Amino acid sequence: MQRRTHQARTHWTSRAEQPGPSFHSTPDPYWTETAHYRFTLQEIEVIESATAELHHLCLQAVDHIIRQHRFAELGIPEKAIPYIQQAHNKQHPTILGRFDLAYDGSGPPKLLEYNADTPTMLLESSVIQWEWHEDTKIGDDQFNSLHDKLIARWKGIQPRLHGDLYFAAQAVPEDWATIAYLQDTAVQAGIPSHLIAIDQIGWNRTRQYFVDTQERPIIACHKLYPWEWLLAEEFSEQLLATTWEMQWLEPIWKMLLSNKAILPILWELFPDHPNLLEASFTPLSRPDVVIKPFLSREGANVTIREGTQSIQTPGAYGNQPSIYQARGPVFHDEHRFAVIGSWIVDQQAAGMGIREDTSPITRNTSRFVPHVIA
Repeated sequence: MQRRTHQARTHWTSRAEQPGPSFHSTPDPYWTETAHYRFTLQEIEVIESATAELHHLCLQAVDHIIRQHRFAELGIPEKAIPYIQQAHNKQHPTILGRFDLAYDGSGPPKLLEYNADTPTMLLESSVIQWEWHEDTKIGDDQFNSLHDKLIARWKGIQPRLHGDLYFAAQAVPEDWATIAYLQDTAVQAGIPSHLIAIDQIGWNRTRQYFVDTQERPIIACHKLYPWEWLLAEEFSEQLLATTWEMQWLEPIWKMLLSNKAILPILWELFPDHPNLLEASFTPLSRPDVVIKPFLSREGANVTIREGTQSIQTPGAYGNQPSIYQARGPVFHDEHRFAVIGSWIVDQQAAGMGIREDTSPITRNTSRFVPHVIA
């Protein structure tokens, strides 16, 4: 694993913006193409194998939590439990998730966390970096079958969908680009669909179901909006009641995996697994530790302690319970740190994206850098 610098494409701004909105080319660019990360095929195979293994471990952990009724340890609201159990027992389908991995090429990849419910970084991982690779001819290949696997997954679940499929998110650039791209892959799979802002979904009290702005019933919906936020909404009771017949993607049981409290449970179930970092609900007796709130996002309210020094990010999640995790072998040089986001689609590793930052904590300002196999 090496970081290499190179010239950007002459018209890189317009090329990067073609698949998505201008947040990819702001004055402080999120999309970065004056560098790339280079991997050997053997390193990619290690990442691919670790991704599949971690997905398998996480599914076992979900089974364990449900069987042993350990919901309280994750702070799951009591009202949501029967609906989680029902969705899991009925094997409500899932589409995708993203593992954040610490890996520097010298040992096994280590799980930092699993973005299983509302993963972003999809458009850049799938389309934008692939077009960069095609244009520049840098490297021999790229670990990237996301687009094809997403279309195949939609085709696989289409017989289980009842009615048109809605795609809902907040009308903010990154979320909207992600959900619009997901909708496009569903359309390519032949699924009739509609795009809607999450706050435009209404509730028809007479007919007792959710509706779009034209009062059409929403029977199936892929939402890029966290389940814990949905459960705090005014219509959460109606939301839970409709899970018996309405199809939500990702399903509600995914909120067990997107909660960082899954990390100590994984370590408890699979101690010393080569792809896991030691994690606990109580402080660890080691000099290097990362403290993460259960449900923080984009690196908010994360603390890294190393010896007598510490780094902490601000945020809105400081009043939550936290887990303690050993610090992972994140790639770094004298200027930056890089975290691998490895995608899973329909039980299969499907590609990856890399975000880097001058801080060891990946934040919403961290930059996306393409990769190649060479």
